[in-house]
Amino acid sequence: MTKNKMIWAYLLHLGYNMWADREAPEWPSEYVNARPYLRCDISLWHDVLLKLKEAGVNMVVIDLGEGVQYASHPELAVHGSWAPERLKAELARIRSMGLEPIPKLNFSTAHDAWLGPYSRCVSTDTYYGVCKDLIAEVIDLFDKPRFFHLGMDEETAQHQRHYDYAVIRQHDLWWHDFLFLVDQVEKGGVRAWIWSDYVWHHPEAFFARMPKSVLQSNWYYGAEFNEQINYVKAYLDLEAHGYDQVPTGSTWSCVENFPRTVAYCREHIVPERLLGFLQTVWKPTLEATRERHVQAIELAAQSRAEWEKLR
Repeated sequence: MTKNKMIWAYLLHLGYNMWADREAPEWPSEYVNARPYLRCDISLWHDVLLKLKEAGVNMVVIDLGEGVQYASHPELAVHGSWAPERLKAELARIRSMGLEPIPKLNFSTAHDAWLGPYSRCVSTDTYYGVCKDLIAEVIDLFDKPRFFHLGMDEETAQHQRHYDYAVIRQHDLWWHDFLFLVDQVEKGGVRAWIWSDYVWHHPEAFFARMPKSVLQSNWYYGAEFNEQINYVKAYLDLEAHGYDQVPTGSTWSCVENFPRTVAYCREHIVPERLLGFLQTVWKPTLEATRERHVQAIELAAQSRAEWEKLR
C-alpha cells in the first residue's frame, strides 16, 4: 500500500460492545446492548472482505473491541473472542487480498462497554495502564499499521442517557486523556486517527489543541450538504485549518449519503489533505445485516468508480 494512494476504506466490526451497558429497550437498535458473546458471523466476515476487494476498496478499519483475547488483558474477552494467533493469521490473509487492515479501539466513554470493568475506571492510573497495554499490543498484532483509530466520538450526557453508569470527561481532562492516547499510538510509530465531532461543539479548543498529526474523520450521514449544517461545515473548517481528512459517510440515515459526501468533499478539500473516504454501516457483522453491508459496499464501489472517471 503506497503512502499517497487514495484511501477507500470500510469499517468492519469484529467486536460490537460499543453502546449501552445494560438492556435498553427504549433504544431503536436491536444491537445496542453489550453482550457476553461475540457478534460476528465468519461467513459474512469472509464475504464482506471478498466484496470489498471486488469493489476496489483498499482499506478495512477493524473495530476490535471485545473481539480479541488480548494477552495483556484476557479478562476483556467474551465467549467467541479470537485468539491473537487467529487475528494475526486473518490479518495476513486480508493483506494478501490487497486490503490494508487498520485497528480501531474506541476509547470514548460513550462507546467503551468493551472495556468491561475498566470502563468504570476512566482517568485513573489503572485505566491509563490498561489503555497503554492494549494500544501497544494491538500495534504489535497489526505489525505496526499505518494508522490507529481511537474513536473518541459522542462523549456526552445525551449519548449516555440510557446507561446504568455514565461518565463524561470535559475541558482539560478530555484533552489530557485524548493526548495520552495519541502519545501511546505515536510511541509505537503509528499515526492516530479519530472521529472529529468534538469540533462541532468546541471549535476554539479543538483548533487550539488538536495536533495536526492526528488524522481526522468528520462524519455526517444526511442527504443535504450546505454550510448551514454544522456537521457539514466541519469539513470546511478542518480544511481551513490544514488538517488531513478521511471524510466518513454511511447508510445509517439514507443511501445517497456516501456518494454525496465524496462529491462534496472533492470540491471543498484540497487533494493533498484529502487522504480518502470511509464508508460505514454501523451494523454488526451478522448474517441478519448482510443486505445492509452489501448495499454499503456497492455504494462505495460506485463512488470510487465515479471518482476515477473524473480524475
